[in-house]
Amino acid sequence: MRIEGQRRSEKFEDRGQSGGGGGVGGQGLLQVVRLLGVKGTLIAGVVFGAVYLFAPAGLKQSLLQLVGGSSEGEGASQSGAKGACALSKTNEQACDFSRVVLASTEDVWTERFAQGALPSSKVGQYVKPTLVVFANQVSTGGCGSATSASGPFYCPGDSKLYIDPTFYQVMESKLKAPGDFAQAYVIAHEVGHHVQNLIGSSRRQIPGETRNQASVRVELQADCFAGVWGQAAKAALSITEEDLGEALTAAHAIGDDTLGHADKTQFTHGSSAQRIRWFRRGFDGGDARNCDTFAESSYSRL
Repeated sequence: MRIEGQRRSEKFEDRGQSGGGGGVGGQGLLQVVRLLGVKGTLIAGVVFGAVYLFAPAGLKQSLLQLVGGSSEGEGASQSGAKGACALSKTNEQACDFSRVVLASTEDVWTERFAQGALPSSKVGQYVKPTLVVFANQVSTGGCGSATSASGPFYCPGDSKLYIDPTFYQVMESKLKAPGDFAQAYVIAHEVGHHVQNLIGSSRRQIPGETRNQASVRVELQADCFAGVWGQAAKAALSITEEDLGEALTAAHAIGDDTLGHADKTQFTHGSSAQRIRWFRRGFDGGDARNCDTFAESSYSRL
């Protein structure tokens, strides 16, 4: 995957470090990882995300403050604070890479929205999201506070993506999902949630299904959207079969079953096989209109 000479997105914000103060930021996050392990921490984050997705607005604020501490931000503008990108050379490279991927998603989805090539009859102009990088803890503009333990996430309240750049290192060392296209998949997946927010699919639910099942449909559609982006960006970013393998490895690594869930009724993101299948559906076909996970009436056939 080549990023040299590519455009960097201007929709980028470095919030820097936060002191932690409560919640599981900073040393608290390290304690959680020691107690649960990285996979256990990620599973806890998945469960939290499923509850958060369908919670009322007021409860969402309380939930995020519970895990993230105070909702008052302590971004890089604070006196003496240091930007998250400047904390290490690795972080600096991760931030630059993320800006390239974000810029590419802007180009792809602006075109798709202009064409109306989406699984929705309600399509307007694409509104670009902002990518926020942070260290330890961050305050959002509509979803309260969150910590690095949450992993990358999208906040529909402020249309921003949030990520601690060190998550890329976790992918490589702990989840055994290395590679730049695996990292790009993470960004593209969260942008997929933004696309869902714009077209309304993130709020859909099939009558008779549980909240967990609705969450799986949402997550698999975001995977498919990530695949659509990958196909559209293939030529510009010189994406190879090796790169594709990296993304598929990442999709497998964060399937609910691979992360340790044995009970399928507790799945909130889908099995490894489902995540790979829906990413490939988007990548192989390149058509977002084929990403309507809600069009499949039988949940078992997803």
